[in-house]
Amino acid sequence: MSDTGYIPPKVWEPKESGGKFASINRPVAGPTHDKELPVGKHPFQLYSLATPNGVKVTVLLEELLALGKDAEYDAWLIKIGDGDQFGSGFVEVNPNSKIPALMDRSGDKPIRVFESGSILLHLAEKFGAFLPSDPALRVETMNWLFWQMGSAPYLGGGFGHFYAYAPEKIEYAIDRFTMEAKRQLDVLDRRLAETRYLAGDEYTIADIAIWSWYGQLALGRLYDAAEFLDVESYENVQRWAKEIDARPAVQRGRMVNRTFGEPETQLHERHDASDFDTQTQDKIGG
Repeated sequence: MSDTGYIPPKVWEPKESGGKFASINRPVAGPTHDKELPVGKHPFQLYSLATPNGVKVTVLLEELLALGKDAEYDAWLIKIGDGDQFGSGFVEVNPNSKIPALMDRSGDKPIRVFESGSILLHLAEKFGAFLPSDPALRVETMNWLFWQMGSAPYLGGGFGHFYAYAPEKIEYAIDRFTMEAKRQLDVLDRRLAETRYLAGDEYTIADIAIWSWYGQLALGRLYDAAEFLDVESYENVQRWAKEIDARPAVQRGRMVNRTFGEPETQLHERHDASDFDTQTQDKIGG
């Protein structure tokens, strides 16, 4: 018997779990209701929310636009707390019902792209940007991109969940995932002691992906856990995180599909570059 007195049954049955996301947790896939997705005028249709995974994609799109690439996009808000991700239209784009999801309508036939890492790679290859042409540097970029995809679930679904969202504080779970979160920060800190960016001297999709999680964590934006994790002690991560945070495209990307924080930082939907000046929540209210 465990310290909590819980003994797992021979066959698990679903029950109310409590916690912040209890209303949308379920053990099956597929849609819960019929709802078509809106389609705007631009080549790329993004359906997302400004979680770290969502921020990855909006930052990259804004970076591509800053380079003069034809990457104009419509960003539609998906309210995951309301279950928008279980609408039939969204499930057609992403059968896993997770944001972000992208429809690339720039060619003869629309292409669905889901999983944030896949979206980053698709856009980087399409536009020939933020992905090195040198074979060795490309592989190093991919190493770190896949490191993020494999590591962040321990940070978000592990540490973040049990530290910030679980209905009760479980010491074992918090200690277990804190240990891993700090180990991951140390992995990054050691790498960034050697190089300016993760793949070398070039800013890549690996930096965008990892900054959206670990950079924002280091800057005190995730889980109200900066002091608990002693993020200031990771000096190389701090240097890197602050450098990327200062990029104008990153600042714009953080605002898109954002529904929390100060109203001037929230751009619930983005359909034109001018929206950053005219459509933030402090200007339109609501």
